[in-house]
Amino acid sequence: MPSVPGADLDHILAHTQGLWEPVRGQNVFVTGGTGFFGRWLLESFVYANERLGLGAEMTVLSRDPEGFRKRAPELAGERCLTFVRGDVTSFTHDAVRGQLAAGHSGEFPLIIHAATESGSTLGQDDPLAMFDTIVAGTRAALEFAIAAGGRRFLFTSSGAVYGRQPPEMTHVPESYGGAPDCSEPAAAYGEGKRAAELLCACYHARHRGLEPVIARCFAFVGPHLPIDAHFAIGNFIRDGLGGGPIKIGGDGTPYRSYLHAADLGIWLWTLLLRGEPTVAYNVGSEEDVTILELARTVAGCFPTPVAVKVARQPQPGIPPARYVPSTRLAAGELGLKCLLPLREAIIRTIAWHRRAAPLTPMTDPLPI
Repeated sequence: MPSVPGADLDHILAHTQGLWEPVRGQNVFVTGGTGFFGRWLLESFVYANERLGLGAEMTVLSRDPEGFRKRAPELAGERCLTFVRGDVTSFTHDAVRGQLAAGHSGEFPLIIHAATESGSTLGQDDPLAMFDTIVAGTRAALEFAIAAGGRRFLFTSSGAVYGRQPPEMTHVPESYGGAPDCSEPAAAYGEGKRAAELLCACYHARHRGLEPVIARCFAFVGPHLPIDAHFAIGNFIRDGLGGGPIKIGGDGTPYRSYLHAADLGIWLWTLLLRGEPTVAYNVGSEEDVTILELARTVAGCFPTPVAVKVARQPQPGIPPARYVPSTRLAAGELGLKCLLPLREAIIRTIAWHRRAAPLTPMTDPLPI
């Protein structure tokens, strides 16, 4: 797949220009560096490192470094990046240090734990494994941070920690005390993230020098987002690229919002370097749309008209589901906001995919 467009990297750098000084000359450690979030973190780090002359280095944990090198040879070949092999649930500082170049201090003051993304099918196929991966992986990352002299620690959590958003609540705030339904195995992802957030608080209480910050991430769009997984906007873009129709598997009434990954990069770097320890910040856009409106917006971003098909009609009296964050905390404390409107975000993503390999239309639309 092609790299992140230069315009998107310029966007990140323009809005983080005064943020990078604490990274200068430092070692950064990342888990989940080969996933959607990780690709944006790696590429924006390389870009800022070169443009600002930071002299920083990043070490990336991966189950399959060789496989990533084949998929992204130019990125994997960057001199400021080092890939080490390890399982996120069981890696240790000693195991990582044994793979580093001679003379490396083994110290990592800046750590981003971004493993276990919501796009994984593990939560459906094996909820227990999903829960264990999130919790054990976060504990391993926190133990690594202590051994590596970590100071700033960013954990990418999820809006799934809130459980079902009440239909009368248009934008869910961090103060909302909802939770996933523990009687449902599908809650393994959200409950795992909740437990992992608790681990961050416990490690901070025991090790005051470690400052974990929590990013409760919602929904996103942009280059490297899988368009053959369970992401509605990805499926719609894929359908449109295939000539349509864009298929909605449900009634199209749920509300969602989408932050472009370039804005996401700005938010994650800001949270790592400036977020308050143990504070959870919602990360996403407040620009809410129904799934039907989203499909029509995607359809309207193609030069040739694309049809939209809805599988079923809404049932009267049933309020629409919502998954939309309030981002007042991030805006008020850190000045963060959605900079790229939804339509612009979609257009940028479509343009990137046109540079990628040919795609075949999806035949199994997401049932929402």
